[in-house]
Amino acid sequence: MIKIDVCIDTVFPELKDEEKIEKVKEIGYQCVEFWFHDNKNVEAIAKALKNSQVKLNNLVVNSPDGSRGGSLVKKEDQQTYLERLKYVISIAKSLDCNMGITCTGNSIPDLSKSQMMDNIIETLSMACDILEKECFTLVLEPLNTLVNHKGYFLDSATDAAEIIRKVNNQRVKLLYDIYHMQIMQGNLCSFIEKNIDIIGHFHSAGVPGRHELFDGEIHYPFIMKLLEKLGYKGCFGLEYMPAMDDHALSLKKTLEYLTI
Repeated sequence: MIKIDVCIDTVFPELKDEEKIEKVKEIGYQCVEFWFHDNKNVEAIAKALKNSQVKLNNLVVNSPDGSRGGSLVKKEDQQTYLERLKYVISIAKSLDCNMGITCTGNSIPDLSKSQMMDNIIETLSMACDILEKECFTLVLEPLNTLVNHKGYFLDSATDAAEIIRKVNNQRVKLLYDIYHMQIMQGNLCSFIEKNIDIIGHFHSAGVPGRHELFDGEIHYPFIMKLLEKLGYKGCFGLEYMPAMDDHALSLKKTLEYLTI
């Protein structure tokens, strides 16, 4: 069975992060992820993870627009990004976590697409020494620019795969967000089959609306069966905003839906 993790930043807004971890474990999940560590009580989270025996799968290195942690499309942000990466890895390691999500930043009007692609490849290649030394994996995330992230550079999984294959290091992989890529490209299963070798993580949500997975146009159980067939060993992340008032019931129903 594919491991499923819950992004704690999208559920139970009334609870503290450490309480969310305990709640998720009660529902039946063994793994979690979250966005930025900056506004979190890392010590309390570490204690909750240890006490509940829940695994933190990943956290986020830099913001989609590049304002936090630097932008990969800006060559002048390289040192800012690499220093941020080192620091986030130290936080992740304190939480027994070995994976981070990286974003590209927004498009720069004065640069061509090929220039921005080259800048991303160069900076990620520079990061590989850090990643190898720390045994840490980065997953690069394409996002949709039609609904949620207008101006973001990397809105194509095809371009993301090209970047990753050119970096050519096992420590740099693709985060395939099914919600975002259904909006941008569709043809989900074909892409997954062709690129499973470079996919390190998945995100999911219902389309349209980014709500429950069982209430949208994507048939997620079919995708889960495909991942099992392909031998995928990573986590399948839930990053949806519950439309149901009862978040615990929403997560319970989602777990049942995905494990049919």
